[in-house]
Amino acid sequence: MFDHVKAVLGEALQIEDRTSDMTRSTLLLGNLPELDSMAVVTLLTALEESFGIIIDDDDLVADAFLSLGSLVNFVEDKTRQCA
Repeated sequence: MFDHVKAVLGEALQIEDRTSDMTRSTLLLGNLPELDSMAVVTLLTALEESFGIIIDDDDLVADAFLSLGSLVNFVEDKTRQCA
């Protein structure tokens, strides 16, 4: 799951060349200049398509985008809910 989320993140933000060193503790919001408000929408759409999940506005919390690990946890939770 971690590698898949990381790949989707890299592709959505067009930073594939920089994802190889990312770990669960890699900070996202405030650390990746590419992750602005428009990029969040692009990333959410890519995650929905890639994992077959639906992310409602009510599901969105800034904490999910603090680190790569928190984003992976968010996707795992949504995957379980949508299963």
